Amino acid sequence: MSAAAPRTIEYDHGITAIDTDYFRPHLDASHLIVEKGRAAFVDTGTTHSVPNLLAVLAAKGLARGDVDYVFLTHIHLDHAGGAGALAQALPNARVVVHPRGAQHLVEPAKLIAGTKAVYGEEQYAKLYGDLVPIPAERIVATEDGTSLSLAGRRFDFLHTPGHALHHHVIHDHGADAVFTGDTFGLSYRDFDVDGRAWVMPTTTPTHFDPDQLHASIDRILALEPKALFLTHYGRITQVERLGRELHAGVCAFVELARRHAKTPDRDRVLREEMFRWLSVSLDAHGYTGDTAERHRLLDVDVDLNVQGLVHWLDRRA
Repeated sequence: MSAAAPRTIEYDHGITAIDTDYFRPHLDASHLIVEKGRAAFVDTGTTHSVPNLLAVLAAKGLARGDVDYVFLTHIHLDHAGGAGALAQALPNARVVVHPRGAQHLVEPAKLIAGTKAVYGEEQYAKLYGDLVPIPAERIVATEDGTSLSLAGRRFDFLHTPGHALHHHVIHDHGADAVFTGDTFGLSYRDFDVDGRAWVMPTTTPTHFDPDQLHASIDRILALEPKALFLTHYGRITQVERLGRELHAGVCAFVELARRHAKTPDRDRVLREEMFRWLSVSLDAHGYTGDTAERHRLLDVDVDLNVQGLVHWLDRRA
């Protein structure tokens, strides 16, 4: 357990955002849902994040046996890397995942190899630690439209490709909200201005598909939720406006990729152009942070987004 208490944000409907201490504060959250003394986690962060999650559970007076589910939006390791270690600590919890991700939780070797290919061996160990396999009998693989109940509170699982083929979102009927993983992009609280959120797409490797992503965003919007809970980061409202802006961002990123598909030093140019586009968007939003602060908050995502766009271009070539 970390020396300091985990950073949390308390919301209504028994929802708590727990900072997973991934890369920097307020970048990556696990959400704890408590309903009538029963609990579920949505996404887990990495293996290193599990002590934070268990500490918050205990602080709320809940036993580890009170957790019925670990809901994973998808199996990218900033969302699901800690699922095995967390499941070990929660004797009654079942791990709920898209069917394309289920086998990778049972046998994580390919997941580990794919992540190392993106981050490298040293950074992988620092960020993710050891992945703990999950017994197959503890995994629930969803169909599109699967419904589960937590103490009578209904959750529907909707398959939403575009960011990843193994992605589903979770419609929480009790909160009239959707836990969107990465399908609805990134909205860091650092960029809030006068209570207004800002959103950007995430186009990370290797399954980015703009047509699928637009359709998945529209599927979330069609639910007309009052709020969305993003792994990156926490609750956002004004959903319709942000949906329009997210669609526009996906289109802009695709246009950048197409424009520079044959540009020499393509990756570097794309990183520079994406940062410039995001900075103009932040200016229009009213954000006043300087260039150094923008680089601090955005560079990791810009690098990953460019990798995903390049992979998409290469698949289409």
